[in-house]
Amino acid sequence: MGATALGLFLTTAATAPALAQTPTSSPGAAVDGVDAQLLEAMAADLGTDVAGAQDVLRFQADAAGTADEVAAVSGDAFAGTWLDESTRTVYAAATTDAAREAAAEAGAVPVAAEHSLDDLEALAAKLAASPVPDAIPSWWIDVEQNDLVVDVVAGGDQAAADFVATLDAPAGAVRLETGAEAPETFATIQGGIAYNINNQSRCSVGFAVQGGFVTAGHCGDAGDSTTYGTFQGSSFPGNDYAWVSTPNHTPVGSVSNYSGGSVAVKGSTAAAVGATVCRSGSTTGWHCGQIQAYNSTVRYAEGSVSGLIRTNVCAEPGDSGGSLLAGNQAQGVTSGGSGNCSSGGTTYFQPVNEILQTYGLRLLTS
Repeated sequence: MGATALGLFLTTAATAPALAQTPTSSPGAAVDGVDAQLLEAMAADLGTDVAGAQDVLRFQADAAGTADEVAAVSGDAFAGTWLDESTRTVYAAATTDAAREAAAEAGAVPVAAEHSLDDLEALAAKLAASPVPDAIPSWWIDVEQNDLVVDVVAGGDQAAADFVATLDAPAGAVRLETGAEAPETFATIQGGIAYNINNQSRCSVGFAVQGGFVTAGHCGDAGDSTTYGTFQGSSFPGNDYAWVSTPNHTPVGSVSNYSGGSVAVKGSTAAAVGATVCRSGSTTGWHCGQIQAYNSTVRYAEGSVSGLIRTNVCAEPGDSGGSLLAGNQAQGVTSGGSGNCSSGGTTYFQPVNEILQTYGLRLLTS
């Protein structure tokens, strides 16, 4: 689906400074300090109770390690991993028998794939470097279906098909999904903890870092003033991330739950495709869903943004900058999306670890 910029972003990094290192997760630590309201929201979304939600978090933490091991042992044949939380299964796709056998030994259920993840990402990069028609608002890699999904707005089928044909992609590597919504940037931007920019607009705090907080790049430019401090760095489009220094205020390692409490942040271990995640935003509060893909690209009116997390978590204008969590692990900040929280939608998030690495920031935990 097409995406609308909700007003939050984070940074991308070429290197990973020591300051960017954050605590890793483990099955035992996965539920430590997780806010009761977040667990209740997860439970409602999963159709279980709080104990069931805690069990899912433990599984996700253990699955993250399995996914990392599979990626390491599969080499060039690796085609991605995803979770089935209902059966507590980690699936791993690979293009060779040897890699699938290695994945099984690592604890995953092997799945045959025609295209490696490297090949699909190279195809996505080739697409991004081409003159993409307006009929295509976004694209992303579906590891379960082992293809590159190209979203197409209504009436743009032929233009999109003609363009895709110029990519010379292998058979079955690209799939067109029609009926996407055209992207746009929301004029009113707020989410998470609200703050004002230049006394003209509002955005949201993504996550607290030492000396300030991270947020969306389209919220402001370097030098812009905010309620709590000043933008020190910003990038949008291409990326959608920024950070604000707060010399006269004290950031803390938690996220508001908009119910009178807060959720403790314990680290920033990335969850796998299929994992349940929950979003906090000032317009619609807490909402949960699943990660659908990583490294997604979205074309906003201002330009393309790549490297985003695609989810089926809903969001609405004003939820910009809200925090995305997998249990107590920070995942990203709200970038944009389509749909709403009445009928459902698609929302994209900028990964939090990218901004930490880019600016050499340290995530605050509690």
